[in-house]
Amino acid sequence: MVDGRTAQRLPEPRAASGGIRDDTDRRDARNTSCTLTDVKTGPGLSITQAARVSGVTAHTLRYYERAGLMRDRVARASSSHRRYSAEDLRWIGTLTALRRTGMPIRQIAEYAALVRAGDGNEARRLELLAGHRRRVAERLAEVSRHLEAIDTKIEMYASKSELNTERTLT
Repeated sequence: MVDGRTAQRLPEPRAASGGIRDDTDRRDARNTSCTLTDVKTGPGLSITQAARVSGVTAHTLRYYERAGLMRDRVARASSSHRRYSAEDLRWIGTLTALRRTGMPIRQIAEYAALVRAGDGNEARRLELLAGHRRRVAERLAEVSRHLEAIDTKIEMYASKSELNTERTLT
C-alpha cells in the first residue's frame, strides 16, 4: 500500500526523456527504483507499475475506474494509456483497505461519490466509515474469541503431549 508517510520504491524515470519507464521496458524497470516523490513530479505510472506498487492487479485498477470508485479521473498519456499519480495511488490504498476489511462495493462507491462531491457531506462520510469500523471491530472481536478457543485447544494438546512424553520416559 502507498501513503504519504512511506517512501515507496517505484520504477526509476528514464534519464533521456525524464518519464517513467513504460510497460514494454518491464525487465529494466524491475531492477531500478525511485521514490514516490519522483512520481509526483513525473508523468505518473503505467497501469502495470501502479498495480505492482499498490498490490492489486491491473484488472482491479480498471474495475475501480469502471465502477466509479476512483476519486478523480485517471490521467491519460497522449497514447491514451493510463498514468497514475501519487494521489491516485494513495486513493487506491484507501480503496484497498476498505475492500480488504469487507466494505461492500456499493458503500465504497457511495463514499467515493461523497468525496468527489467535495465539502458539505462530511457527516455522511463519517457515518459510513464509523459504521464500517464498528462492523470490522465486531468481526475482529469474534476472530479474537475463536483464536482464544484455538489457543486453549493447543495448550490442552501440548500438556497431554508432555504428559505422554513423561510417561514414556519413566
